Amino acid sequence: MSQLLFWVLFNVFVAAMLALDLGVFHRSTERPTLRQSLIWSGLWIALAAAFAGILYRTQGRTAALEFSTGYVIELSLSADNLFIFLLIFRYFRLPDEQQYRVLFWGIIGAIIMRAVFIFAGVGLIRRFHWIIYLFGVLLVYSGLRLLFQSGARVDPAKNPVLRLFRRVFPVADDYAEDKFFVRREKLYATPLLLVLLIIETTDVIFAVDSIPAVLSITLNTFIVYTSNIFAILGLRSLFFVLSSLMDIFEYLHYGISGVLVFVGFKMLLSHYYAIRTDVSLAVIGSILLVTIVASALHRDKSILQR
Repeated sequence: MSQLLFWVLFNVFVAAMLALDLGVFHRSTERPTLRQSLIWSGLWIALAAAFAGILYRTQGRTAALEFSTGYVIELSLSADNLFIFLLIFRYFRLPDEQQYRVLFWGIIGAIIMRAVFIFAGVGLIRRFHWIIYLFGVLLVYSGLRLLFQSGARVDPAKNPVLRLFRRVFPVADDYAEDKFFVRREKLYATPLLLVLLIIETTDVIFAVDSIPAVLSITLNTFIVYTSNIFAILGLRSLFFVLSSLMDIFEYLHYGISGVLVFVGFKMLLSHYYAIRTDVSLAVIGSILLVTIVASALHRDKSILQR
């Protein structure tokens, strides 16, 4: 099967799943229950595993391992990012029934931006190999910053896009159901559009960390792109899972910090020592498993002490 056909089929699959998601399965504006969100999260993970199996059959073991490692990295980094999205929703007092809509359109924008970032990143590294060391330093710095700040923090009020938008366009004081614009005596943007703008611009910051992390695994553009997109497609259901269970993952940011530092050093050492993809996947999975188990055990201990 030609590489071009792979690209076409994958993007057709993405478009079809997005259409089914918004047009069929989630036409209601009600917030998904924890059970529904767990089922959808499991479905997306199963689809990613099936895709890894297809890669194994068509492109070999290396491609399947690279995809799996990239997917785990993206999913783990996304988990911490979703806590930031929750903070933004609370800051704007976004109604529960509108959160899924904002996440849906936010993910459409994220897919477009990630595609641009990925093609630019791969192209730069192939032309100027020394850029990989800049990415490595960026990831180590990001991981250490996350470790010592006990999780990333975003102040929506300081977002430059939001501040500029308020200066040039009138904004309504209330949410007009699910509309991004509303016409009264003149055309107003709604707070729903402001939330979407914050989510999109914040995702650009996240992409600066996550895409170099996957580029440390492979420079195969198709693998980097598909692992990113699969992780992004599962973000909505994962958001509602994490927002319901966020107290359990108290130590998750330590694990994400460890993942960023590990892949950063992997990039910095790439010229001298190449860490195998299966070893990377095992290390990343172990880091995340330890922090999740530690969070669960600490929660159980806290409950027993009450």
